[in-house]
Amino acid sequence: MKIARFSHGETMSYGILDEEEHEFVVLKSDPLFAGYDPTGERVPVAEAKLLAPVIPRSKIVAVGKNYRDHAAEMGGEAPSEPLLFLKPNTSIIGPGDAIVLPKQSEQVEHEGELAVIIGRVAKHVAVEDALDIVFGYTIANDVTARDLQRRDGQWTRAKSFDTFCPLGPIVDTELDLAAGSIETSVNGERRQEGRFADMVHPVAEIIAYASSVFTLLPGDVILTGTPAGVGPLVAGDTVEVTVPGLGTLANPVRAAG
Repeated sequence: MKIARFSHGETMSYGILDEEEHEFVVLKSDPLFAGYDPTGERVPVAEAKLLAPVIPRSKIVAVGKNYRDHAAEMGGEAPSEPLLFLKPNTSIIGPGDAIVLPKQSEQVEHEGELAVIIGRVAKHVAVEDALDIVFGYTIANDVTARDLQRRDGQWTRAKSFDTFCPLGPIVDTELDLAAGSIETSVNGERRQEGRFADMVHPVAEIIAYASSVFTLLPGDVILTGTPAGVGPLVAGDTVEVTVPGLGTLANPVRAAG
C-alpha cells in the first residue's frame, strides 16, 4: 500500500494512492495512528501538493557509514556496530521544498538514503521481529555540512540545520528490501547508486540495535545510511533521490536569505 500526506486547497490530508486512477483515496486521519478509514473523497494526484509523509513527534535516528564504499570515501572502515546519531524533526521538509544552504558552511553535501518509519512502540526488539514494527518506507536526503562535521568532531550541528532532512514523496508499506536500490542525481547527473542488500547493517539489524538504546515510538524515522558518491550542493541545484517503488524525492537548493 502506498500512502501520501498532501495538501489540497486549504486542507491537509492523508490518502492511499490509487495508481490506476491516479488519485488519492482520502483517509479520515493519520493512518499511522488511526488506521485506513476512508472519507469517500478522492483527490487527483495532479491536484495535490505532496508534503513530508511524516513529522516525527520524537526523533530521527540516522546511521553513519553503513555502506562500505561510503565509509572508504570518508577515509575509514565501516563500523562493526551501527553508528547512530540523531537529527531534529525541525530539519524535515517535503518534496519540492528548498534545501537552504546555511551561512555557517561552505561545503554542504547530499546523502540519499532509505528511510524507515516506525509503526508502534518498541524496546529491545529482536532482529527477527524488527520488520514487524515498521509502518512503511520512504526516501530521505541526509543533507550534511561536511566542513562543520570535520570541524566539530561530532555530527550534531552539521546534520541538524533546518531543511537538512527532505522526506518523501510517499510511504510504501510493503517495499521489497531484498531487491531495493537507490540513486541520487544532481541536475540530472547521477552521483550515487547502491543496493539495499549492500548495507553493512541491514534494516532489521538497525532497528533492533536502535531499540536496544532507546524506545522507538510511532512515527520515529530511521535513516539507513548512504552509498558512495556524496558530493557538494550549490544554490540553483536540484537534487533527486530515486528508489524504485517509492518514486523520486526532488528538492531545489538555495542560499540562505
